[in-house]
Amino acid sequence: MEEPIRIALVDDHRLFRSGIASLLDNFDNYTIIFEAGDGEEMIRKINPKLKPDIILLDINMPKMNGITTARWLRDNHPDINVIVLSMFEDAEKVLTMVRMGVKGYLLKDAEPYEFQDALHKVSLNEVYYPEFVTRHLVGSINTDFNLAKLNSREIEFLKLAASELTYKEIAAHMCISSRTVDGYRDQLFEKLQIKSRIGLVLYAIKHKLIDL
Repeated sequence: MEEPIRIALVDDHRLFRSGIASLLDNFDNYTIIFEAGDGEEMIRKINPKLKPDIILLDINMPKMNGITTARWLRDNHPDINVIVLSMFEDAEKVLTMVRMGVKGYLLKDAEPYEFQDALHKVSLNEVYYPEFVTRHLVGSINTDFNLAKLNSREIEFLKLAASELTYKEIAAHMCISSRTVDGYRDQLFEKLQIKSRIGLVLYAIKHKLIDL
């Protein structure tokens, strides 16, 4: 008989864990080997004899949250597959978890068949990313592509444009003429599809080119 796939639930809401456990009882070939309320408790419970194949991981938890937990798993147990079960679908959190190597991402209000499909694919070492995750990934690729189109001087100008310096002061700082500053500004407007200096500032903040 095939060995069941070992599951660990890491979520600080006991009622939610109970609901997931009940749902798993309806699926074939899965067994829960332990539950934990946060990453610290999970670390205490994982050992060579009690090691899950898949961890179902929440993001917003006390003590040690899902992002820190996913990073620890990536560094210490890269063979354990992680599926995120979260209420968050914003790009920053989704992309952070994907970069941590999670194999699946589901919202907590997903349909049971989606959850079963995610478990099945991840158990086969495939990935399960719903449409909103794919959309964020495509957006991230486009952003990286836009940055890749900029040369070092344009990036320098972008950082200075996001400061309190006037365009005249930027010209002096970069040892260029005011006309060249205008040229850099117009090039960035075109390349980044931005129409104002405020847009340049927001772009620089969003992509962490400046420290606030």
